[in-house]
Amino acid sequence: MDRYELRCEDYSLTTDHTDLQTAFAKLFQAHSTIDAVRAAEATGFDEALWKQLIATGATSMAVSEAEGGDGATLVDLTLIAEEVGRSLAPVPWIDHVVSARLLARLGALSGDDEIISGSRILALDAAGSNGAAGKRLVAQAAIADEIIVREGDDVVRLSFSDKPVRVENIGKLPMAWVDPAAADSRTAIASGPEAVRAFELAVDEWRLLTASALVGLLEATMRIAAEFAVNRYTLGVPIASLQGVSHPLANIAITVESGRNLARKAAWFLENEPDARAELASAAYVFMTDEAAKSAIVAVHTQGGLGVSTEAAATAYLTRARGWPLAGGDPARAAVRVAQLASAREVAARENAEASA
Repeated sequence: MDRYELRCEDYSLTTDHTDLQTAFAKLFQAHSTIDAVRAAEATGFDEALWKQLIATGATSMAVSEAEGGDGATLVDLTLIAEEVGRSLAPVPWIDHVVSARLLARLGALSGDDEIISGSRILALDAAGSNGAAGKRLVAQAAIADEIIVREGDDVVRLSFSDKPVRVENIGKLPMAWVDPAAADSRTAIASGPEAVRAFELAVDEWRLLTASALVGLLEATMRIAAEFAVNRYTLGVPIASLQGVSHPLANIAITVESGRNLARKAAWFLENEPDARAELASAAYVFMTDEAAKSAIVAVHTQGGLGVSTEAAATAYLTRARGWPLAGGDPARAAVRVAQLASAREVAARENAEASA
């Protein structure tokens, strides 16, 4: 295997990667405690934490230097997304950075410092990749200054003088119904096949970063359960010594590492060879959407009655493990996309092989 191929399979982090993740881990540990997360549940948004992220450049780093950002790679962004999930941070970071990258891709961002910095918040209709018209639920719509949607072959920016009203949801997101026809401002920023492809790429990036957030979320949930199992005794021994407890927790650890490696591989290909393995981002999302909820339930059950109490941190992680992925609509649609892309690639490879034979 040559060095180029080896790079495609190498998910190890550089010192810069590790320093970046450590810095954001410390920030979220200090400013996104479980008490702060609980306090923000009524709105789904912690404005003070968002201002902290703006100050650190977490919002501008996702945009290229040519557009006024810091030019972070998708691998860099997956590391921050992990920390967002680990801390259950109630901020629209994933939606905003993905939307900003989409605007840059379509030539509609240059010079807009408020969006690049995060002072104006963007929301993405991640569930609307099929371009259907009409009302739709958008995850960050209740706090967003602008909402990016797809209608047919058009990519459209919407704004409302009165922001849509938040609806209660299991993920505790600032989710709201959005009716493009009722928007006070509606601007079609691009149209046609290229615009559709750009929007689909943005949805792929959203799925990738959401998968990474679920990796961090699940790892934190596992640690909560493992700490409880080590300190909880029955018949004179810690319950962690019982195979019925330790083996399911070990399975969660396997899920965490599998999801992390898949997300990093997807990030590398999406950044460097977006057409070579286009299905990987959706595959990571489908895998973590399914596994995160199941594993979070195991972690809750490990704590018995404490785990299912509303005060328990594990409960907060479980509800978000179930609710966050739904912001992208039915995960089965992502699974269908995985099958379609993988099948198309294999068919093309077979046809090329036959043509060259």
